[in-house]
Formats: sequence, C-alpha cells, structure tokens
Amino acid sequence: MKKTLLGIIMFMPILIFAQKNKETMVLLETTQGNIKIKLYNETPKHRDNFIKLVTEKYYDGLLFHRVIKDFMIQTGDPNSKNAPKGKALGSGGPGYTIPAEFNPAFIHKKGALAAARTGDNINPLKASSGSQFYIVGGRKISDDELNQIEDKISSSQKIQLMKDYLSKPENKSIKDEYIKYQNENMVIKMDSIRKIIDKTISEKYKNNLIFKYTPQQREIYRTIGGTPFLDMNYTVFGEVIEGLDIVDKIASVKVDTGNRPEEDVKIISVKILK
Repeated sequence: MKKTLLGIIMFMPILIFAQKNKETMVLLETTQGNIKIKLYNETPKHRDNFIKLVTEKYYDGLLFHRVIKDFMIQTGDPNSKNAPKGKALGSGGPGYTIPAEFNPAFIHKKGALAAARTGDNINPLKASSGSQFYIVGGRKISDDELNQIEDKISSSQKIQLMKDYLSKPENKSIKDEYIKYQNENMVIKMDSIRKIIDKTISEKYKNNLIFKYTPQQREIYRTIGGTPFLDMNYTVFGEVIEGLDIVDKIASVKVDTGNRPEEDVKIISVKILK
C-alpha cells in the first residue's frame, strides 16, 4: 500500500507538468468552414490573452476584414461586428497592446497564426494588437530570397542592439559624443564611435547578431510557402493544424479596393477545445 501511494505521489508532479505544458487547441467556426488552431506555450502572453478573449466570446460575430490572396487573412477588429458595407475597418481593439514575443523557432509559414500591430514609426517596440490577428497564406520561397531575408533580419537586429546599447544610462557619454559629431557632420568621428560600439555589441551579443533559418524551416518555405519577410517583426503564436483549405477558401473571396471581402466572411464562434 505504501509503495503504491509513494508511486502515485511521485507521478503527480509529472502529470501536473504535462498538463501545464499541454498545448491549447482552438476551433474557429466561420461562415466558410472550420479552422483548428494550436497555440504555442512559448509565447505565453499572446496565448493567455487569446484564451481570455475567446472565453469572453470577444471574437464571435467579427469579420475577416482584410483578405489578401497569397498573403494572409486578418480579423479581430471589434468594430467589424455588424459593420455596414464600405465601412473602413482595421483600427479597433480592446484598448491595450501585448509586448512582442519573437521566437526564431516560429516562422511565418503557411498556416501560421500571428498578431497584427501598428507600424514601426509609432510602435518601435513592435508591440502586438490586443485582439487583431492574421493567418498566413503566402507563396513558395526560393533559397536566394531566404538568403536576402536572413541578411535583412540580421542587419535589423544589429541596429536594434545598437539603439538598446545607446539608450542605457551608463552609455550616455558615448551617446552624447555621437550626437555631437552627428550634428557637426563629422563623419570620420562618427564612424570611429560606431566601430567601438560595433565591437562591443559583437563581443557581447555574438549569438544574437546573425539570423539563420534552419534546414527544416527552409524546406517548409520552399515546399509549403509563407511570408518570411514578416519574421522577427510580428509575433507568431500558433498555427493551423486543420482547415488550411478553409484558409485558402477565405483568401480566394472577391474583395473591394480596401481588401475587405465584398461578401462578409464572419467568425461564427471561437471555442477552446478540451
């Protein structure tokens, strides 16, 4: 009896861990058919917010207000509920944003679930919309295109690390010196400071400076497709596991000049699957 009880007690932490790490499944019932989605545990802020909104039935009755074939289908604007024809949509939300949760393991492959957001000019931290999301369609991508995208993402990451470095209080003196030379258009002096910062960043963040797709990710983009130019710029927090044909069906509907479907495509309900 004691051995049996001990076995149960020892098994319980494993069971609790397994339950906590079980991925959440969500069913989107739309007027074009059903889409089953898996939410990633590695993006907990987006996962928990999405679950909260689904539980509140926030998405029920909303439209896919932006549809672009071979790119993505977007929904989540509360202003789209019962919206009359011709009404401009895409700016609504719950009144808050979610911090970005970029993860190089999660790419914009076809069927990826990702958070929409406002542009970098007013949103430099790339925070996500509190409710709007999109499902990726995309096209097949060549290795040459992926090479170019890798270089662009790596360059962007390096620029961001430099900005982060200069924003720290302990680096104020070198920032002030750089701004001074910039205002005086002293290019050689500016380059000298840039080299110092570049060396410091390269030594400190050497593992974060070069973005590379894995062979498996490259194969996905080559054979299934997606929108890789959005990688590490918009948070991917889940993926379609059933109903990609429905995503394609929605992506193929006729749209107006604002990319809103001429005939409404509506979310009937969203449910968490137990």
